[in-house]
Amino acid sequence: MTTHKAAPVNVDEMLKDLRTLVEVESPSRDLDALKASADAVAGVVESRLGGRAVLVGTDAGPHVHWSGGGEPKVLILGHHDTVFPLGTIRRRPFTVEGGRATGPGVFDMLGGLVQAVHGLAALDDLSGVEILVTADEEVGSGSSRALIEERARACGAVLVFEGAADGGALKTGRKGCGTFEVSVVGRASHAGLEPEAGVNALVEAAHQVLDIAALGRPEVGTTVVPTVASAGTLDNVVPAGATVTVDVRVESAGEKERIEAAFAALAPHLDGARITVRGSVGRPPMPASASAALFALAERLLPGVGSMRVGGGSDGNFTAALGIPTLDGLGAVGGGAHADHEYLEVASMAERADLVAGLVTAIRNA
Repeated sequence: MTTHKAAPVNVDEMLKDLRTLVEVESPSRDLDALKASADAVAGVVESRLGGRAVLVGTDAGPHVHWSGGGEPKVLILGHHDTVFPLGTIRRRPFTVEGGRATGPGVFDMLGGLVQAVHGLAALDDLSGVEILVTADEEVGSGSSRALIEERARACGAVLVFEGAADGGALKTGRKGCGTFEVSVVGRASHAGLEPEAGVNALVEAAHQVLDIAALGRPEVGTTVVPTVASAGTLDNVVPAGATVTVDVRVESAGEKERIEAAFAALAPHLDGARITVRGSVGRPPMPASASAALFALAERLLPGVGSMRVGGGSDGNFTAALGIPTLDGLGAVGGGAHADHEYLEVASMAERADLVAGLVTAIRNA
């Protein structure tokens, strides 16, 4: 259990707020839905913490920013967009049963937002605390990265409320991650009458897939995985176009540079074929060194809490890459991110909220 003193949190009230957020669906890129979700997040923040939450409008949807005033000391970072399409809530309504809360987004990451807000509400003084809840984390944080980095620099410490790792462990390192798209242009011809007159983009794409897959170095944590491919129009036409999408994860800046250079150097195998490459390792790796001091605080507050390096990326990758102390995985204890079986362990909610209060107090007193 945590060792500092804080006002108790009310789990029933936490679940009430969680229901509110889950039932306002927020798929990435749906601007109307994201506006409604941002309003709901702002409402929860204001009702529990007072003050005014500002909606920062962007082309990707509104981000929610709140400040407790005073000199910035710690940034509470999260996102309110989810991967689930509108209508998921009808098929999978918010439910609390058998000690678990279920519903779209409870683990990634609305439960973490609720725990953070209620943990802060247990404090008498909120000066130095900022909250930033973005609208585009699930699609790369293109509109929010600059704001995240700005507020992280101003605050000097970042607590990220993505879902916990297995067993409730905190996330002390993350791989850098990115997506590449390789497009192939060939030449169409009749597949039966004169296949030799064409340039088969599908065959070229197959060569590229093999070249790309060979870039992986699992022994140093680098995975390069072709994940989506498309080609052709009809079964009797030599395909004139093809695309291959690739997921990349790296543990070091050197591997990021190697992979990006390798994709830039890809060359066609077939005479007459042309390829173009788009993409990058957009989220830099989150080194364990960025979380070391904050994790030491968390261990003192919650003895026995584990730590884990994970393959997925978050907005904490950006802040850690700047050298700003960053601790991730402080959100919900549960599992099933991005899946129909997503869940949150209700019994952990009060303890995790109390951990927020303890970390914020320790950071401000340092």
